[in-house]
Amino acid sequence: MVQIPPDRRPSRRLTHAYQGSRLPQLRSFCYAAQEGSVSKAAGRMFLSQPSVSLQIQALEREFKTLLFERRGPKIALTPEGKTLYELAWPLVEAIDTLEGKFAARRGGVEAGRLDIAAGESTLLYLLPPFVKEFADRYPGIELKLHNVTGRDGVAMLRADQVDFAVGPMTEEGEGLDYRDMFAADPMLITALDHPLAKKKKVTIRDIAAYPLILPPRHLATWRVVDFAFHKHKLKYHVKLEAGGWEVIKRYVELGLGISIVASICLTGKERIAAIPVNRYFPRRRYGVVTRRGRPLSPQAHKFLEIMANSPKRATSP
Repeated sequence: MVQIPPDRRPSRRLTHAYQGSRLPQLRSFCYAAQEGSVSKAAGRMFLSQPSVSLQIQALEREFKTLLFERRGPKIALTPEGKTLYELAWPLVEAIDTLEGKFAARRGGVEAGRLDIAAGESTLLYLLPPFVKEFADRYPGIELKLHNVTGRDGVAMLRADQVDFAVGPMTEEGEGLDYRDMFAADPMLITALDHPLAKKKKVTIRDIAAYPLILPPRHLATWRVVDFAFHKHKLKYHVKLEAGGWEVIKRYVELGLGISIVASICLTGKERIAAIPVNRYFPRRRYGVVTRRGRPLSPQAHKFLEIMANSPKRATSP
């Protein structure tokens, strides 16, 4: 065994101070890498921006390298920074999730946190019964629902900011897994006194004759509707773009236009006519997106178990 001379051994106080400062430094570095911004990382950690900057600078001095390229308010990892992130994030994540994992090993999920990304319609119409059951079963777990678009939800998932994302089926990206769970039928909605509300059989040509109310162009619904009309070589007119199904239903009720919505967003209490249009528009699939290779937390496992046992679970294509 190699003996270290007493005068060259680090003091216990110095060693403890070093170990105690390393985790905050690595956490600041990892969060800044995920956010692409020191100020956003500081907000996420409830620290001041100068504090996070100092912790990152301390790491750069220690490793004698530049970890970020500064581009105004935005930052990007250097090659050395990417290497450190790949090594450091599993360590930071392991420490930050230790409490929840320890509770699970002891036989129950009593504490911890669960972050879920989902769009507004999913949060309003699909998740409420599952959130209620989860909260009743595990009152000690902090639950955070992030209201974001599907694209932003995937970005948060890749950055390890959420445990999983829930929403309509999209293309599976690299490193992601999609688990299909629910399906919703396409429905034409109109005002109660609209001419189409009185027709026994509505065709897509009938629909094309009236102005539409749709969500913004960058969302999936617009692409689905556009594809259906082009498939039948029909022109259509969007009179109004509106964000959120509750807003769209309200303006349809006022007679400003008609819309194509997923049946999941209809409660039966609306003062509108709802007509199935499965023949022309595809069913809307909803499921869970997870990051491939990243183990789910015990809290996430419990929530997904509740969803998987739902009688509304999709079983047909």
